[in-house]
Amino acid sequence: MWNILSRGMDKVITCFNKRPDASVRLICFPWAGGGSIYYARWAKTLNSSIEVYSVRLPGREGRAKEPFFQNMQEIIDEVIGVLLPHLREKPFALFGHSFGAMTCFAFAEHVKKVYNLEPIHMFLSGASAPYSEARLQAPRRSHLSDQEFLVWVTSIGGTPPEILANAELAKLFLPALKADLCVVDNYRCSRPSTPFLSCPVSCFDGKEDAPHDLQAWKDMTSGDFTVQMLPGSHFYLKEAANEKYLLDHITKHLETAEMDYL
Repeated sequence: MWNILSRGMDKVITCFNKRPDASVRLICFPWAGGGSIYYARWAKTLNSSIEVYSVRLPGREGRAKEPFFQNMQEIIDEVIGVLLPHLREKPFALFGHSFGAMTCFAFAEHVKKVYNLEPIHMFLSGASAPYSEARLQAPRRSHLSDQEFLVWVTSIGGTPPEILANAELAKLFLPALKADLCVVDNYRCSRPSTPFLSCPVSCFDGKEDAPHDLQAWKDMTSGDFTVQMLPGSHFYLKEAANEKYLLDHITKHLETAEMDYL
């Protein structure tokens, strides 16, 4: 545990806009192969009552030389190791897209069962619930050859074409993506027999993405549950209008949650 703590908050969490007076924190988990910068810049758009913490995993950005994590528990142990004092300070919410949604679930389940802490809202995007049949029967991607992998990555969009067209850049990008997908392929959890959360859960997906079992996420909470489909494919959230919709939704619901919390 000491090693986890000694890595330091700044290594694991990117926070471009520190807002000590914010009334709630939004903790964002990256998609497979992703870094922390995309979410970290959300702070410029969200109002001053929300502080954004964006998770940075090993093997990317300032942690490029660190070995990738091999399983979900390693991710959860590290992130909770640095965030636990902050979770106890003030209300927090979670956002995750695709692989990030799975990590959100694992994180929320762990902090509730071990520390009896729970988010005031969960925002989950672009993924079936990890215990759903749709997810358990999904094809495994981490074992594809590099060429097959590039074809698949190109098909889902979201990755700048200049990276995919450049062999050297692709070699830098693919290992992180494959490592995260290996975590996904090997992650197993039980369908909750009863909801372990009481907070609202908001799900989002692109209308043109491969179908996901979003309804299965409802099993985790006794709180309000909504699904919103937005135009676009897997990385629909990178489109300006969709991103604005997401951030407006997050702001509205966190402001409401703050009032309830107080």
